[in-house]
Amino acid sequence: MTLFGKSALAVAVQAAIFGSVLGFSPATMAQESDKNLETEEKKLETITITAQRRSQSIQEVPISVATLSGEKFDSIFSSGDDITALAIKVPGLYAESSNGRAAPRFYIRGLGNTDFDLAASQPVSIVMDEVVMENVILKSFPLFDIQQVEVIRGPQGTLFGRNTTAGIIKFDTVKPRQDFDAYVKTTAGTLGTAHVEGAVGGGLTDALSARASFLSQHRSNWVDNSFTGQQDALGGYDERAGRLQFLYESDQVDALFNVHSRSYDGTSTIFRKNILTPGSNDLNENYDRDVVAYDAPGNNVQSYDAWGTSLKLDVKLDGMTLTSISALEKAKGGGIGDIDGGNPEQAGSATVANAVTEDQLRDLKQVTQEIRLASDTNNALSWQTGAFYFDSSFGVNTIDGFFGATEVFHGNTSWAIFGQSSYKVNDKLTLTGGLRYTEDEKTFSVGQQNVDGFALVIGVAQIQDYAPLKVKDDQVSWELSANYRFSNTTSLFARVAEGFRAQTIQGRDVAFEAPPSVADAETITSFEVGTKSDLLDNTLRLNAALFYYIIDDIQLSAIGGQTQGNQLINADKGTGYGFEVDFDYRVLPNLSVGGGFSYNNTELKDDTLTVAPCGSGLCTVLDPRTAGGLALINGNPFPQAPKTILTLNSRYAYPVASGEVYVYADYQLQGKTNLFLYESAEFRSNNNYEAGLRIAYVNDQHNYEVGVFGRNITDQDNLKGAIDFSNLTGFVNEPRVMGVDFRINFF
Repeated sequence: MTLFGKSALAVAVQAAIFGSVLGFSPATMAQESDKNLETEEKKLETITITAQRRSQSIQEVPISVATLSGEKFDSIFSSGDDITALAIKVPGLYAESSNGRAAPRFYIRGLGNTDFDLAASQPVSIVMDEVVMENVILKSFPLFDIQQVEVIRGPQGTLFGRNTTAGIIKFDTVKPRQDFDAYVKTTAGTLGTAHVEGAVGGGLTDALSARASFLSQHRSNWVDNSFTGQQDALGGYDERAGRLQFLYESDQVDALFNVHSRSYDGTSTIFRKNILTPGSNDLNENYDRDVVAYDAPGNNVQSYDAWGTSLKLDVKLDGMTLTSISALEKAKGGGIGDIDGGNPEQAGSATVANAVTEDQLRDLKQVTQEIRLASDTNNALSWQTGAFYFDSSFGVNTIDGFFGATEVFHGNTSWAIFGQSSYKVNDKLTLTGGLRYTEDEKTFSVGQQNVDGFALVIGVAQIQDYAPLKVKDDQVSWELSANYRFSNTTSLFARVAEGFRAQTIQGRDVAFEAPPSVADAETITSFEVGTKSDLLDNTLRLNAALFYYIIDDIQLSAIGGQTQGNQLINADKGTGYGFEVDFDYRVLPNLSVGGGFSYNNTELKDDTLTVAPCGSGLCTVLDPRTAGGLALINGNPFPQAPKTILTLNSRYAYPVASGEVYVYADYQLQGKTNLFLYESAEFRSNNNYEAGLRIAYVNDQHNYEVGVFGRNITDQDNLKGAIDFSNLTGFVNEPRVMGVDFRINFF
């Protein structure tokens, strides 16, 4: 052990000398030295974030932010889960998908979008290495060599632009540096799980450094298809991804070049027919995690390829920095889904026969350009201003067994100018204000429709319905916040912000001979107050926030039901209120606990808004009904909005020769969650939970770590989502995975 570069023996000798001079005994001085050393080891490290586009301590930012990094992040993703594994790992954050590992859906403070289509718009923005990932396929890029994850709650329209009415999940990868470092991590586990991840980086010249990172993930097929008699027919995946970065640094200019790619082949979400019983949301005797009965070919296969590149330039000027971020992202691929989850002869099946759809993403291209000018001084006034441009285009080809194939094309261009400024009134009070003007335009058109290879001639009335669409809107987003420091360790913040999600076009129903739908832009006004504190001599970090928001013209997706459609609608209003608490406590130098809790109450407010409930009358609808059987959804909670989230984690380390043995455990509990816009006895969940455990040995002398892990260690079967148009089909969480891993670092 060393202290300020000196050995423990030297400290003891100095203690004896000073003790003799000052009249203290050596034993007393040694006790005080050990006590001080233990206190220093117990203190929590400072967490630096970039939620406001500049590096700041998380305790100084007047926004509710939670972070994940290091062992917490590695443990969550130890079994090779995709990005949706972040669900309920952070208070207020939820995620799910009915498109396997390819198209995740995120929710913050209950606000998200349940639309499963490849053209879906979401109010949670994903930002990877300062580049927004707008399309749902881009959002699913695998996570590896990650420095830190920031979950930024509430609308962030001033600095991060459109479609951030719920918040942002921001991922920062490890960047190149002059010092050499490398690592390799391998994993082997149940279900044929085998992963390899690694990176290597260092200086190439005095000014140029580089870093290369890679990921290879595999899981074998493990679900049997009893209809065809095929063993291990689906459930597996193969994921390959890589990233190469170059960083040039000089006195005047820093340039970071990033190129990354992904190749994925796997199985989409596994839909399971009639695993719910009318009147109950409990999984019934039809449910078997290891078996399905699919009569459709393909076994829900899906495949996607994506690549992108970006260039970030930081030019140092007199008292300010000019930043330019240019980025290009491309993707293509598709997948098949046996949507009804089984075959017509299966026990308990409804009258609707085989329902299978295939979606192909065609030539997705996203171009973004951002330019920022930010102050770079220690003055009381700090500021930044800039402009942003976004352009995206892609096609979706939907293939249905009855209607054939239909092509639709989506386009989106947007530009914005923005500015934000903070003024330090005195040593305690800092005020911040921001403003952003955004103009957004979307286009939609229909290509060729084919039935059995022949063009389908559409009637005159339908041609008019399917004519090209264009919608355009412009909005101003703004925010005001104040941060007051009661002391060096405790602060109080208040924030009011307004943001918007641009108007949206959904054309999926064209493939089923129904017109496209359009939703007007939604506008959110959010209020929050919170406190951030480092207590008990900086061993306890306790952050909390209260929030309330109102959304005018909230965009919703009416999916499934008797109409079997996917229509966009607007409700007059939506409201949400609640609170979040995040904490980390270093109980002892070798024992820490952390976690948090969130409460979130959401409500739709529209007296006349109706949706079609479950098809074939199988479910027990709890809402009032119209004469035509439609469900009135006024007063209902937002779909897929957990009312509560509890997350806990703990780490205990025991010193051993050349290192330590540690145990890391985590637990998450999800409260009441309604799956659809309407309420029913079946399509809801409550008290879903999962737990994880990791035991590892760290050898500090040779820089390696070996461990055993388990995810969903109790093998809980949690209902995550459902299909409601023909039967009581559902899909569930990932199964238990146990395994071993090994990591070695090189310096």
